Amino acid sequence: MSFITLAEMGSREVVPGFHGKFIHSENVTVSFWDIEQDAVLPEHAHEHEQFSVVLEGKLELTVGGETRVLEPGLVAVIPGNVPHSGRAITPCRVCDVFYPVREDYR
Repeated sequence: MSFITLAEMGSREVVPGFHGKFIHSENVTVSFWDIEQDAVLPEHAHEHEQFSVVLEGKLELTVGGETRVLEPGLVAVIPGNVPHSGRAITPCRVCDVFYPVREDYR
């Protein structure tokens, strides 16, 4: 078991305006994002199942052609290989959980 202090971790800008901190276990990647207002996540798909949880702010998310505005309390479940995209309506803090591990985020 280990304990991680997010405030002590460095972040990485994966796409413009999306700054992430990544924690990996044997099977799962958890990412914590600080997203700038109006930042756009281009449409993409990956093999990983994904849960997206908005902790603060409003994030417009399109999953498989359906668009919703995520606010705290609404969780998006994104199956593997389903196209999805997003746009930060306000500055956001988001937590994503991926299975299996996102090797590209190591």
